[in-house]
Amino acid sequence: MAAVVASSGPLANRASFWRTLWVNAIFAPRTSLGFMRLDFVLGTVFIIPFTQMLFFAYVANLANNVANSVAYVAVGNAVATVTYSSIFSVCQTTDSEKNNGTMEHLLVSPTSRFALYFGRGLIPILVSLATVAVGLTYAVYVFGAPFAPGAAGPVAISVVLAAFSMVGFGLLLGGVALYLRTSIILGNIFLFLGLLVSGTNFPVANLPLPLQFLGYGLPLTYAVSAVRASLAGAPLSTLGLLWGELALAGLVSYAIAILLWKVFERRALATGSIARF
Repeated sequence: MAAVVASSGPLANRASFWRTLWVNAIFAPRTSLGFMRLDFVLGTVFIIPFTQMLFFAYVANLANNVANSVAYVAVGNAVATVTYSSIFSVCQTTDSEKNNGTMEHLLVSPTSRFALYFGRGLIPILVSLATVAVGLTYAVYVFGAPFAPGAAGPVAISVVLAAFSMVGFGLLLGGVALYLRTSIILGNIFLFLGLLVSGTNFPVANLPLPLQFLGYGLPLTYAVSAVRASLAGAPLSTLGLLWGELALAGLVSYAIAILLWKVFERRALATGSIARF
């Protein structure tokens, strides 16, 4: 448990926002993110992107036999790999706290919930950045994805916003998982749902209308669109709109995450699921 609680004084009932954030960022990899061992991180960053992209690239090649479709799928899956660290690593912090018997103590601490959750997401954000960066490198140099002159800066901005937004979505799922027995099933549902409805392997416009609405409710959809446009050298007017949508999706995810944690805290305490693992 990485919560920080001050010990004395009327203003010391609530730990400082920044102190809580940074202490959680430092200790979370050793506690609730303890499963993020070096071998896990290296596999997530270097191996998973390549194998996932290779599989879907072969599928696209067999289905269409068009080079552009392979590059399209490669870029989409390079961005989609952000879900492994952002959804699973963050979402499963709930399971870790329950398993360690520290969840009850964490929830009664007077620390800022936003600092607590966002602090725990800092390391997954960094891992997500590295994962997408490596995936895009594979996409460009192995699968022939386009990389327009001067695209490095816009791509970097898109990747940072994608990592930020997807970690927020992982925290959102973590709030729901607080009430569930385990978060693994929930994480898997949205991991594979993202591959289907976010435009990773085919345009969202090709989906039935109800699934289009579902796709546009996921931050990954905006992340994929922003990275693709950045790689293609889209004008700043277009990129600015995509970045705004992606940032908004991330902020909404964090806001809903905080709301869900409050709601499911009460439900979990009332039903006893707070200690059920």
